[in-house]
Amino acid sequence: METTLAIIGGTGLTELEGLEILESKTIVTPYGEPSAPLLFGQLNRRPVVFLARHGNPHRIPPHKVNYRANLHALKQIGIKQVVAVNAVGGIHPAMGPAQVVIPDQLIDYTWGRASTFFEDDLEHVTHIDLTWPYTDSLRQRLIECAKSTQAPFSDFGVYACTQGPRLETAAEVARLERDGCHIVGMTGMPEAALAAELELDYACIGLVVNWAAGKTDHIITMEEIQAAIDQGMGRVLRILAELIAGE
Repeated sequence: METTLAIIGGTGLTELEGLEILESKTIVTPYGEPSAPLLFGQLNRRPVVFLARHGNPHRIPPHKVNYRANLHALKQIGIKQVVAVNAVGGIHPAMGPAQVVIPDQLIDYTWGRASTFFEDDLEHVTHIDLTWPYTDSLRQRLIECAKSTQAPFSDFGVYACTQGPRLETAAEVARLERDGCHIVGMTGMPEAALAAELELDYACIGLVVNWAAGKTDHIITMEEIQAAIDQGMGRVLRILAELIAGE
């Protein structure tokens, strides 16, 4: 069975639980190799392709991910829809640890990343429209799937994408909040822009794994992050299972 849907998993999702792997394939692209082999398989007898953004094992930091190779590899095999799973910090009061967020906007604070396919040997300069960085039709499907699982989630959010791999300072988070951001992560860009350049439908499921810096009176620990992943990733998997079942 062929599919046009791919899942890109982030921190806490290096493997898609319940995925019956039928084939693992390393794809060569003009931009190098993706973070990991593409896994072709079935989830609940429905076909899907899975890619671990940080590799498996989790070893590639956010600023070193080859986003161009990842997206181009998916395009090469005929993928048309990409759902990205991102671990994020919560800024909005309703977006605390283990909460699922399906964002509708983002702001890019990264720098120095290879962020476009349109830079060499061009016949003309190309500008893409990124007014709406997430494909609304795919977002709405995710929202309906989230509703059907009855898991708590937010159907809006402005994703602030920072450079990493360090976490933010309290002052930086305060600035992000003034800018109108609701969650903060390190992998939302240039992934969304590259997907748009390749004319792929693209949407995000954000799993809040910690309160952002300065939102509580204690420092952020990896133990805290792992606990939120353990609590919330099941919700993400249920939403993905619903989405794949509807393909």
